[in-house]
Amino acid sequence: MNLAGYARWRESVITAPILPSHKPKTIVIGAGVIGLGIAWRLAQAGCTVSVYDKGEAGRGASWAAAGMLAGAVETEPGEEPLLPLALESQRLWPDFARELEAATGISPEYRDDGTMVVALNRDDAETLRHSYEFQKGLGLELEWLNAAEARRLEPHLKPGIAAAVLSRRDHQVDNRCLSRALAAAVRGAGVAVHEHCPVREVVLSGNRAVGIISERGQEAADVVVLAAGAWSRSIGGIPPAHQPPVRPIKGQMLALQMDPAAPLVRHVIWLPRGYLVPRNDGRLIIGATVEERGFDTSLTAGGLFALIEGAWRAIPTIEELPIVETWVGFRPGSRDDAPMLGPSGVDGLVIATGHHRNGILLTPVSADLVSQYILTERLPDIARPFSPERFATSHNRPPSHAALAAAR
Repeated sequence: MNLAGYARWRESVITAPILPSHKPKTIVIGAGVIGLGIAWRLAQAGCTVSVYDKGEAGRGASWAAAGMLAGAVETEPGEEPLLPLALESQRLWPDFARELEAATGISPEYRDDGTMVVALNRDDAETLRHSYEFQKGLGLELEWLNAAEARRLEPHLKPGIAAAVLSRRDHQVDNRCLSRALAAAVRGAGVAVHEHCPVREVVLSGNRAVGIISERGQEAADVVVLAAGAWSRSIGGIPPAHQPPVRPIKGQMLALQMDPAAPLVRHVIWLPRGYLVPRNDGRLIIGATVEERGFDTSLTAGGLFALIEGAWRAIPTIEELPIVETWVGFRPGSRDDAPMLGPSGVDGLVIATGHHRNGILLTPVSADLVSQYILTERLPDIARPFSPERFATSHNRPPSHAALAAAR
């Protein structure tokens, strides 16, 4: 199914009447943007939905993210199967943002300024040219800029940069505003949100999920959605062969404070080491390290130094800006770093995790695909490459650090 076919399928499903038998009572484990998005769509369809989270809604990886919607410039060799999903979600984002704001009065701060990838020296430019030609070969709309053209768009880039690439279709949202908006939307739609209430296990009857056990007790359901991000394997009751192979990928980040009336940066900027994301309130997000260290929450001198130095080499004037926040987040990475969306192999248990660095980008399409799979028991072709069943094995374990190192 191509994108046009998916769009027709989506419209037919959303506009078709939902029969009472197709309104399963659903429990969503995980109140990040993926879980909340799915819960919102199900509630809109008339389902009874409960959401559980071990913390506050939207305060996990969703809160720690940068909010980039970079379907084009982040595409790397080997990620071609993910591109149609990313581009479809990118297409959905403007309407999704407007719908959220209309429902809640909270804007997710969707910005369409575009994204720039900057090469600081000749070696960087050769690497950038390789990526540019690969991405252009996939039909993506990108513009090669010389140094002067790049500095006209971003005057605070240091003199002497080598080149840049501009993607006018890669945008951003404020992920924290998005989290707040989705939390308000699900509550407004009648979803029961249970915060600071960890789910201990999924209850099975035979080979079917029939509910969960949490600190509040047991709750029955027709469908359980496992959307707990990097923590998805900590939920008990799921047979080992059907646990999603997801692991935490640590990222250290920080924010500087610009003058909102005269920001130093206006586009999302990708650098040889890291990225810069300007916010409407003047915050400048600098991210992010990529570390295979489990759930290590420590901020390190080396990690923060690398981020600040990488940003300073591109925009020296940041050295005068105050640091207003530092934090650590945990991206949920699958074995192939692509999302897991759909059937788990256990009846009634649906998986929605493993989005790695694309959780914010893929929120609208993930919410649509998973909710409609629950309502119709059909997974469209565009989602089939990301079915969790691709990992089905009797030894379904996440890769070891040694295996990951060897793979590199």
